[in-house]
Amino acid sequence: MMMNTTLAQLRELKLEGLAAGLQDQLSQAGVSSMSFEERLALLVDREMHWRQDRRQVRLLKQARLKYPQAAIEDVDGRAGRGVQRSTVMTLALGDWVQSGHAVLITGPTGAGKSWLACALAQHACRRGFSAHYQRVPRLGEELRIRHTNATFGKWLEQIRKTDVLLLDDWGMAALDSQTRADLLEVVDDRASSRATIITSQLPIEHWHEWIGDATMADAMLDRLMQNHHRLTITGESLRKKPAAGKPNAADLKE
Repeated sequence: MMMNTTLAQLRELKLEGLAAGLQDQLSQAGVSSMSFEERLALLVDREMHWRQDRRQVRLLKQARLKYPQAAIEDVDGRAGRGVQRSTVMTLALGDWVQSGHAVLITGPTGAGKSWLACALAQHACRRGFSAHYQRVPRLGEELRIRHTNATFGKWLEQIRKTDVLLLDDWGMAALDSQTRADLLEVVDDRASSRATIITSQLPIEHWHEWIGDATMADAMLDRLMQNHHRLTITGESLRKKPAAGKPNAADLKE
């Protein structure tokens, strides 16, 4: 009876991991041979892991990645793809997020740019960092709504604090003057302090022209290029359907 009360109190205190660990210990015959300190250490460890798992689930949900199932362990490193698995793993396990670096991923349509970007962002979430996915072609409309309902400032602050910002399909749609100015604010807030991932079909040397305003383009690209990693994917589209009509594992990665 006393133990049931203790378990209920632990859950009321939101110590779910510790409560689950204590319940497990009560059902294990060998626990009686352990010291109090050993049992306590196991319970605290269980609570820590429970909180880490819960945080990871929350971060992945908040990131709203286009491909939440993407994982760097599944990166396609075949010859002809232009990106080696070892290169991606070195980047993913490095300090690019903590150092506020930009990762610029370019390549033809269907090559797997968005999937690779999501895999990097997903791995960052698994390491405890926050992330946010945003398609650039939809950015203008979303920001016009935020300016209208006076939520732009709050959104900009949230983006500034996000550890990894993924800007997908950069360069696919023309920028109007307001979106261009807003995008510069986003990039400026994050320069050398927060990590940014950009995917684009447009080669980097054409980004200046796409931005459309020489002064803003200089400012934006100067900030993005301060500390960046460049990944260029090559090869045929992974969206091509196999001849036999069977599902292709590569299709799931793009």
